[in-house]
Amino acid sequence: MSNTGWSNLVAGAAIALGIAFAGAVVADGLTKARADRRVVTVKGLAEREVDATLVLWPIVFQARGDLLSEVYAEIEADTERVLSFLRERGFGGAEIAQSEPRVTDYGLGRTEQVRDRFSIQATLSVRSSAVDRVIAARQAAGQLVGQGVELVQSYEWSTQYLFTGLNELKPEMIAAATRDARRAAQQFAQDSGSRVGSIRNAQQGYFSITDRDAFSPQKKRVRVVTTIQYFLTDD
Repeated sequence: MSNTGWSNLVAGAAIALGIAFAGAVVADGLTKARADRRVVTVKGLAEREVDATLVLWPIVFQARGDLLSEVYAEIEADTERVLSFLRERGFGGAEIAQSEPRVTDYGLGRTEQVRDRFSIQATLSVRSSAVDRVIAARQAAGQLVGQGVELVQSYEWSTQYLFTGLNELKPEMIAAATRDARRAAQQFAQDSGSRVGSIRNAQQGYFSITDRDAFSPQKKRVRVVTTIQYFLTDD
């Protein structure tokens, strides 16, 4: 065989080997790409039951009558009774705020005489971290009625129990939700004959704080759900 023939044969063999090697590389890359796409997305839950740390208690009361000056004098006396009631239970200073009285004239624009023409509504608000003391005071508020104070059940003003310690709970709850998500991923991997790898991405859920139930609003339930995507690998 001539030198030219041997050269062409060697060149052809080299090209064939190059094509085969390139094909192997591409095939290996596709296999790895498919492996990289093997993921599982799971959710992890963490819940905690906590006590409220702050309470807002509005005490709404009113006085009524035909003479505005007399009604005003009565609401002033009732305000002192409510303040005395609160002080006896340890509340004072910045814990108590007084709103501007609201005066209503039911005879305005009417020609006939109206009974109890004037009404004045006042509000004293307690803002305190002493939640247990506020609960005890609310239970004893009937004593004010016995002293002649006309308490008003107001839908505009309602007692609120709040939890202000969320930042202290966040790290531990996120870790607990992450552990819960990994348990779910491991169960899925076990069922599919795979193994849980590293985290591909993770999303922290929204923290929610709700009443434990309608009858104990001072008890709160804190909840967070995380969404995590794990890579799966073969055993």
